[in-house]
Amino acid sequence: MKTEVDNATEISELKSKLDLMHRDIKRMMKNSNKEYLDLMLKNLKKDFLNCITDHVSEDIETSLERGMVDKCQMRDNCKSKFTELLEKNVDLIKQDEVPETQVTGSRGELENLRAEAPFDKCDVCFSEVTDIFEKQLKLMRSLHIYNGPEEKKIDISDISEDSLVREVFEPLSNRQRLQIIKAVAVETKTFTALSQLTGLRGGNLLFHIQKLLDSNMIIQRHERGDYMITEKGYQVLKVISQLGGVLEDAPEPEAVES
Repeated sequence: MKTEVDNATEISELKSKLDLMHRDIKRMMKNSNKEYLDLMLKNLKKDFLNCITDHVSEDIETSLERGMVDKCQMRDNCKSKFTELLEKNVDLIKQDEVPETQVTGSRGELENLRAEAPFDKCDVCFSEVTDIFEKQLKLMRSLHIYNGPEEKKIDISDISEDSLVREVFEPLSNRQRLQIIKAVAVETKTFTALSQLTGLRGGNLLFHIQKLLDSNMIIQRHERGDYMITEKGYQVLKVISQLGGVLEDAPEPEAVES
């Protein structure tokens, strides 16, 4: 027959097992949320880059058509070569990282074409192509996929505390505003949809939306239009995701026995 001591021991063991199960379930839920957010960010990045590359390709055609010399027997041939060269950079934009060797190679191709140019007026066309090329590199830097030698490293002492608090921390220091930016990262949302999501109505919701608009985290397509995330908002959300991973990996503090 079990004694009270035996029963107490079994109860204690059951409590320990329940606590362990609770921690396992909690950890599993955290991992599930992180996997969902990672997948969401991956899909968002893919859609974002597709929009960017489509725009860059259109910019190549428009800029060359506008900037190259009109009356030249070599115009079509040169335009074809320029387009082929610049489209290589468009493909690079889709990569997670752009090696300096690839940029150097493309720059070398451009210099070789310039060396073969037969006319003085070729300077006009090559000036336009160079501008497009450098603009593409600037875009790669802004996407943090290319860190060329011309880019200066950020000195942490140069970071403005006031600007960081005003433009990042303060706009996101609210549960509803985090809900909003996470929601519009997945798809565009109407005011009504955001109201249903946050439980806020009218002026209260508008106050929080305006905070995100003012900080350029989100934009509104047009008056009374849907809300969508900006590049800045996307980059900040990536940092938040990474921070969430750090917090989840941190060991839980052990209870101190009294």
